[in-house]
Amino acid sequence: MSRRLRALVVAYAFPPVGGAGVQRAVKLVKYLPEHGVDAEVLTVENPSVPVVDSTFAGDLEGVVIHRARSLEPSYEVKKAGLKGAPQEGAPSLRRNLLRSAVGLARELLVPDPQVLWLPSAARRLRQIAPRFDAVVITAPPFSQFLLGPLALTGRAPVVLDYRDEWATLRASYENLQGPLNQVVSPALERRCLRQARAVVAATPAFRDNLLAGFPFLDPDRVHAISNGYDSTDFEDDLPAPSGDRLRLTYAGTVYHLTSPRGFLEAVRRVHQREPDLAKRLDVKFIGRVVPGEQKAFDGLEALGVSRHDYVPHGELMAHLTSSHVVMVIQGDVPGTEHIYPGKLFELMKVGRPVLALSREGALTELVRRHRLGDCFGPMDVDAIATYIIDRLKQLRDHGQIEAPDVDTEGIAKYHRRALAGRWAEVLRQAAS
Repeated sequence: MSRRLRALVVAYAFPPVGGAGVQRAVKLVKYLPEHGVDAEVLTVENPSVPVVDSTFAGDLEGVVIHRARSLEPSYEVKKAGLKGAPQEGAPSLRRNLLRSAVGLARELLVPDPQVLWLPSAARRLRQIAPRFDAVVITAPPFSQFLLGPLALTGRAPVVLDYRDEWATLRASYENLQGPLNQVVSPALERRCLRQARAVVAATPAFRDNLLAGFPFLDPDRVHAISNGYDSTDFEDDLPAPSGDRLRLTYAGTVYHLTSPRGFLEAVRRVHQREPDLAKRLDVKFIGRVVPGEQKAFDGLEALGVSRHDYVPHGELMAHLTSSHVVMVIQGDVPGTEHIYPGKLFELMKVGRPVLALSREGALTELVRRHRLGDCFGPMDVDAIATYIIDRLKQLRDHGQIEAPDVDTEGIAKYHRRALAGRWAEVLRQAAS
């Protein structure tokens, strides 16, 4: 039998940080021990983030967690520099100076503001790295990849984990589009990849793009391991859809890459085409909406569209299972064809019809392969409106929505326990 390994997972996005991004690291350290790898975590002590969530405390019982302080200001201060951020009261010199200062800092902090965590994280990593057989660094934020050389000084091979594509975020995420970032980050990424023993990407398309963009990478050391679901997150008595209103729910942050503008226009069109039927429409967006996307929701409350703040993961499951249709949305943005959001795998387990709005690519292929639901282009307004009207008529005439014929055998490989087994193989290869 192979000896047990010790792995350190470096993750800024880790509880009490909220959001879907934390689950990849949480579930990895939860299930790795079942595959012969004992995992500890290095994360931030004072995360500067918009949402927190204590849902995953039970998953982390017994896990050793090392924390290092960040030099970042609070998220409220950082938010002052967001483009289009709403301001209360009349403009003031102090507020304008604060916005200018935060905006300038965003331009200079390359590759992202979380680079201010690195001094403290580096000191802690230097102390503990020699104890481990491998160090996994998961990103974004991609500034964490810069810790790789320090892990190497402890003789621990480095595995870089791409939850998203660095290049896509640089091109699309509003707060990473400064000219300095566009110039410097590609060289940083190349340097980090050269020093990695192995690379893991969250989709096969991510893997293909890395190999195409960085020909020096050995294909045998670049792996695709998706996100997944954990059956223990789903209680047996979660509510089912009820009532005579068609509930569609989207859960997640709404920003440029997940813009729902086409869908929201389709809702308006449903009300124009079928005003009486449209009164049965109940659309929920659960999660943060960045300032640049808030205007798209203007006037839609009267049309059955409601917005709700981020809710803890445990509560979110009840919102999803009580919906007739669950949505996953990717904006009409170059690069999104390589992405399938991590939330999709939980929607597989929820078992409700999935409405996927995306360019043709990784997401649409996955939805069709496992028979999860229907796919439309994010700006195909007429087709989306027709889909909604058809579901409204189903509910009116039959009292329920036809359930998808989900490929239950096929989706079993996305259980977090099975995925941790694939991770363990990568770590053993890296440490050998």
